[in-house]
Amino acid sequence: MRRARFPGVVVLLLAVVLLLTATRGWTQAKPPVSVALVAAMSGGSALSGEAIKRGLTVAIDEINARGGLLGGRKVELVIRDEEGNPSKGVTAARDVIEREGAVAVFGGLHSPVGLAMLPVFHELKVPYVGTWAAATGITRNGRNPNFMFRVSANDDVVDHFLAKHVIEKLGRQKPGVILENTPWGASNQEGLTKWFGKLGAQPVGFEKFNWNDPDMSAQLLRLRNGGADALVMVANAPEGAQVVRSRAKIGWSVPTVSHWGISGGRFAELTGDLSESVVFVQTYSFFGKQSEAGARVIAALKTKYGIKGPEDILAPVGTANAYDAMHLVALAVERAGAADGARIRDALETLGEYRGLIKTYRRPFTPEEHDALNEDDYILVTWRQGKIVPVSTK
Repeated sequence: MRRARFPGVVVLLLAVVLLLTATRGWTQAKPPVSVALVAAMSGGSALSGEAIKRGLTVAIDEINARGGLLGGRKVELVIRDEEGNPSKGVTAARDVIEREGAVAVFGGLHSPVGLAMLPVFHELKVPYVGTWAAATGITRNGRNPNFMFRVSANDDVVDHFLAKHVIEKLGRQKPGVILENTPWGASNQEGLTKWFGKLGAQPVGFEKFNWNDPDMSAQLLRLRNGGADALVMVANAPEGAQVVRSRAKIGWSVPTVSHWGISGGRFAELTGDLSESVVFVQTYSFFGKQSEAGARVIAALKTKYGIKGPEDILAPVGTANAYDAMHLVALAVERAGAADGARIRDALETLGEYRGLIKTYRRPFTPEEHDALNEDDYILVTWRQGKIVPVSTK
């Protein structure tokens, strides 16, 4: 009797083994789709990196909850800290592509890092998608095919936006400009020179500073003595704070308009009430009536990161840009039909309509235009009690 049943047990055991083997093989056939964030996660601009990470992870959670990409492959985020250092950014970009297999890389706050990494993405044929850095040359780089995309501001467009505000809204004709002595600063000097000139205004001067400079009084005194009736600032949070504190130190009360780098760090903390004297550009506000996507993102941030409301969202521009950028990349992966950087690049140029957080993208990218946002997507904001709020809420 026992011998008679034994073959049946063997067959059953073999069936179980085969089933487990088949299941394991099926699981192994569905590796994750790896994407990467290379951004400043430490130092004076760490807030920007954290904001971008949050936007990406909220979008990735949504994508994975729907079943992932390419028939069930989960999206996995790899993060590297470039510390605002171009050479570290280059090393990190190679690492996430060559060792981690990232098929798309999201960039952070610093334009010099984005520009330094540009050759890597073209060499390794993996798309870069900027979520903050605004230097015009990141996307308008003369490469064909071009692997650099952006869901963020473009300096040339921002400069037009800021120049129009100074001339048409503030009614000033003699702006002074202070900017960082980097490729990002040079990008904005070119744009502001062009747009102020076209609007009939002549800046009284362009003053520069280096990262970590402790005082900008001398530069500001030259602009004030030159007759500047408005101040345009291109700076990140640490140096921007020094500009504003130096402006107060010399007793100069002048309308101050800034690019958005100051929102990526501890600017409000470093300047206190002085922060409320600065108006700056953003691409999105979580205040006011929200779209379905906006309400969904706020709810997810409350659940995942414990925020209480829009006033607690770190550097909203980074969160919003990154959220939309991740969803656009996901659409490109599906359109490409493969986790392959070159094919994803091609797919990004042919995407159709996507109803995002910032706006409904009719066709976010084309072979001629790799910036998904334009001047119509910009808003002006300021600080109120350390929180970024729209200027209209004054």
